[in-house]
Amino acid sequence: MDLSAFEGDNSANCLLDSAVPAICRTEPCTLGIDEAGRGPVLGPMVYGICYCPVARQGDMAELKVADSKTLTEAQREQLFEKLDAAKDFVGWALHILSPNFISTSMQQRAKYNLNALSHDTAIGLIQHALDSGVQVAEVFVDTVGPAEKYQEKLKQRFPELEVTVKPKADSLFPIVSAASICAKVARDRIVKSWKFLEDLEGVETDYGSGYPNDPKTKEWLTQCLDPVFGYPQFVRFSWSTAQIILESKAVPVRWDDTDDDPSQKNVPSLLSYFARKQTPVKRPPHRFFYERKLETVTGL
Repeated sequence: MDLSAFEGDNSANCLLDSAVPAICRTEPCTLGIDEAGRGPVLGPMVYGICYCPVARQGDMAELKVADSKTLTEAQREQLFEKLDAAKDFVGWALHILSPNFISTSMQQRAKYNLNALSHDTAIGLIQHALDSGVQVAEVFVDTVGPAEKYQEKLKQRFPELEVTVKPKADSLFPIVSAASICAKVARDRIVKSWKFLEDLEGVETDYGSGYPNDPKTKEWLTQCLDPVFGYPQFVRFSWSTAQIILESKAVPVRWDDTDDDPSQKNVPSLLSYFARKQTPVKRPPHRFFYERKLETVTGL
């Protein structure tokens, strides 16, 4: 699995896929869909598909794939290598959604919630498989939201396919388990080797599990927060855990149209942050400044 395309620019989404096996271009195929990283406040969400000929599902089951959440990291890696080695009848594709994209989508003026984002990503991956020449005949999906509504949505979009949407599909159908493993392995590798564009000098790189209720993750969020520019792009700033820390630790923003609001009278101006301090700041400047070659001056 070559993740270099995403690692080169981890602020943008990335689509990766294997070669399509020749047999999948001629025989009816079954396709499974699952995701990894829906809940964490850190890192990307990865959607994965895996497919094989309907007639070779027995061979897929013999690989002993299982729901990725029930496996250790080493077991997932081992099973992915088996899947990737079965190039004669197994194919896969991944859509990596950057944390930056997830947060900006959820906070744009026309709200784009996580369920809609998940549905659209799954639809895009099915269409990608069809466009790549895979003879998809049936699709199995781990549900996001009410299973019946999601299944009907997919059937309307792909009336020629047999669609099954079930809760816990990753533990019911081996082809969904395989997709789950592909997605989870990709996310684990990305999170482990994340390249921070921001200078986090003095900030520990041990950020825990990345889930909002992890005390270690919360502590890391507090440490890496820049009071003006907020979080590194590794953080999904739209998550409530991140927003609560922002509200309590970041510099307040006072808008011109709030000058008459009594509650805003004691809020310091954002410009006060840029004034030269008597005591030098130990923390290095945010990348916003050095990318634009900006320096603080004392006179003109």
